[in-house]
Amino acid sequence: MADYAGKLVLVVNTASHCGFTPQYAGLEALYKKYAAQGLVVLGFPCNQFGKQEPGSADDIAQTCHIHYGVSFPMFEKVEVNGPGTHPLFRYLKAELPGVLGGRIKWNFTKFLIGRDGKPLKRFAPIATPEKMEATLLAALES
Repeated sequence: MADYAGKLVLVVNTASHCGFTPQYAGLEALYKKYAAQGLVVLGFPCNQFGKQEPGSADDIAQTCHIHYGVSFPMFEKVEVNGPGTHPLFRYLKAELPGVLGGRIKWNFTKFLIGRDGKPLKRFAPIATPEKMEATLLAALES
């Protein structure tokens, strides 16, 4: 995360075959609109929910780019729950527990991290990028 010091970071666990997958387009729109002001969106594919991210890294990248024009950074597949949880998600869940306590409920759970590196807000999968925009803008302006 040191590469993103001083940036407002939106971390998202993603999947290419999920009912929330169209959120990629909204996430990309936010990224393009606010990147110059310091917003970075980071996508972390995850296959833990309904096996909705079965593809290879190349398959995922191709789907994201061709269908949704994704240009924000996409990482290798991670686990967000259980013993194999990626350290970033372990930290974010501890700092911002959700309705299920420390567990992530589903794909497209989002975590907003402030410019100082501290987690600010957790958004449920149903929170569309458009509905998050006011919160992002307020954090960018603070």
